[in-house]
Amino acid sequence: MTFKEKVNALVEEALSERTSVFLIDLTITDACKIIVSLDGDNGVALQDCIDISRAIENNLDREEQDFSLEVASVGVGSPLKMIRQYKKNVGRTLIVKTETEIIEAELVEANDVFIILSWKAREPKKVGKGKETVQRELKLPYADIKEAIVTVTF
Repeated sequence: MTFKEKVNALVEEALSERTSVFLIDLTITDACKIIVSLDGDNGVALQDCIDISRAIENNLDREEQDFSLEVASVGVGSPLKMIRQYKKNVGRTLIVKTETEIIEAELVEANDVFIILSWKAREPKKVGKGKETVQRELKLPYADIKEAIVTVTF
């Protein structure tokens, strides 16, 4: 079993005990730096990171392979990578980049195939001069999303 396979197995085992926390990214550099990025249905607590870190570190032998380890939750400005992340962020505002446009809208629905975004837009009136505010809605398949980031409002 290679070092990378062993680390991957340890991460999977540690996460199997915490069903609300899930893996976003596992990177192992050539210098044996292990970087584990986590997210959770209800966020990621510091204790979750500590427990995952210990589960990995306590089962690896530094005499066999020297390594450094970093376990953290994904940052607020990190792009969404998994369908599970979209589902947990229903009701929040996203900035979504597609091939042709950038949309800032509320995520009103997320299923296994697509998301539905809703926002207000200023558009020219159908009759007369000026603009009017209209409610727009877009059904967007995951395949059309280049990047989606949750916006934080204060």
